[in-house]
Amino acid sequence: MARRRSSLGFLGMFGRSGDLRQLDAALRGVDLHPALVPEGAKLTVVNLMKDHWPDEPPPQAYPPVALLLGYCIAGPEAFGLSNGHEHTLDAERRIEAALEAGDSFDAQIILMTLHAKLINGEVVERYGLSTD
Repeated sequence: MARRRSSLGFLGMFGRSGDLRQLDAALRGVDLHPALVPEGAKLTVVNLMKDHWPDEPPPQAYPPVALLLGYCIAGPEAFGLSNGHEHTLDAERRIEAALEAGDSFDAQIILMTLHAKLINGEVVERYGLSTD
């Protein structure tokens, strides 16, 4: 079966695809305004999600993805102030697990933020991240 494509919309004539709207809503849920994430990065994320789930990503898949993105982009301090200690610890555990696992879904998201130069400098320093 052919995979459904994501759409950014065009001049108000065609709307954004549902997956991008769901990601935007999930980003708002972790107090990260969707405008702070370039459309190309969001398209990459939803495509990674489509690769990870056999059909369409379920609606409950978006908040955990946004949580990791939010932490990587905002950094531990700002993310913690907005989302609390438990969500911060969850994001940090996921980063540590991704670094141990190597090639995982979370590792791909982290790597995308690193390549797109969206990742917070403190996150890079804390985990010793590089594109090498």
